[in-house]
Amino acid sequence: MSGTGAAGRPRTERLRLAVERDGARCVWCGRAFTGLVVPTREHLVPRAKGGPSWLENEVPACGRCNGERGHRGVVDWLEECERRGWSPDVAAVERALASLETAIALRGGARRARGYVAAQRRRLARRA
Repeated sequence: MSGTGAAGRPRTERLRLAVERDGARCVWCGRAFTGLVVPTREHLVPRAKGGPSWLENEVPACGRCNGERGHRGVVDWLEECERRGWSPDVAAVERALASLETAIALRGGARRARGYVAAQRRRLARRA
């Protein structure tokens, strides 16, 4: 059962579904996924901060952005991307955070992620 997350779907399937949902571009820098730019699963709430491996917590990102973001907060990384002149897909990130908040409420668990998600959504709302 290796590679199966809490939502019961294999990692590769969750990545495929995230790309279908959010588009074939990195949500952070906007680069299109091609042979050289491959998609990765980016956890909005990092695993180190209690983020679950659920589709609702994953967005497609290029390897560069996934690696550079590390454990930085969603809004901090969005602002860094904008400073670099990139065009992050803020709407996709907002949708994913809202979906994750709903999934946590319905499924339970992910206690550490709840406060993180709420704080990031508040910060995003203030930016608007």
